Amino acid sequence: MSRLAPLPSPDDWTAEEDRLGFFGPGSVTWRVHGDPAYHLGAMRSLMIQALHPVAMDGVARNSDGFKDDWWMRITRTGQYMETAVYGTRTEARRMAARVRGYHRKLSGVEETTGRAYRVDDPDLLLWVHNCAVDSILSTTRRAGLVLTDDEADRYVAEQVAFAHLVGVPLETVPRSVAEMNAYFEAIRPSLAATPAAVKGVRDLFLPPMPTWLQVLTPARPVWGSLAGLCFALLPAWARQLYSLPGLALTDAAATAGLRAFRAGFLALPQRAYRSPIVRAGHDRVGGAQQLSA
Repeated sequence: MSRLAPLPSPDDWTAEEDRLGFFGPGSVTWRVHGDPAYHLGAMRSLMIQALHPVAMDGVARNSDGFKDDWWMRITRTGQYMETAVYGTRTEARRMAARVRGYHRKLSGVEETTGRAYRVDDPDLLLWVHNCAVDSILSTTRRAGLVLTDDEADRYVAEQVAFAHLVGVPLETVPRSVAEMNAYFEAIRPSLAATPAAVKGVRDLFLPPMPTWLQVLTPARPVWGSLAGLCFALLPAWARQLYSLPGLALTDAAATAGLRAFRAGFLALPQRAYRSPIVRAGHDRVGGAQQLSA
């Protein structure tokens, strides 16, 4: 089995490269991750990730009390992804080291396959990485972010730096959309909607919320609608594996809903959909980047 890739070394970059981060304002990654539809792509990726029995077992087995801090865990995951993209290289490396240290302690045996694993096994890290890259790219393009095929390939290639941070062996990481598609085609026979996967998706539809928030605001139905939209954005083979009736819109309706979501947020100030981490990255490198429609 391949060993984890070593963390990038600060000795390999200049002060200016550190300031720009691993991607920078000229990257396709900044365009994609700065788009409002990025957030729905991230949720879609969680639904895809759950279909890997061993990866999902790692989540379920090591998430005792998960519902008690569900939002905090989701927030920490988002902060890690945003820091890796918009932070300095030093900040991204520091956070990646923390994530690696946490994953190193987690292990288990998945019942349906009988496989003993560690959460940081390279093939599991590669699965999570590819799910995120494919979901975010396909969702933002479907939402209306204009990218040429060459730019889409550039995005996948740029994400090798992200994979390097988490430890995915670099020789295994796809560098184009075609390579990404080939990866999913090869792994599909080993995927399944285990009970843990179905429960994980149901938890995405019905996360814990304070009673007052559910009663006094439309938070619950709004969140459920967004989760339903993300489920409808899954490829047909993934929806078929889940076999959850009543959750999927038609492809045309899903695309229309996604485009309406993006258009609505683009009409708002960027503070409405860009976190402090993202805004700090833009400020650090000298001004806000404009989105391409």
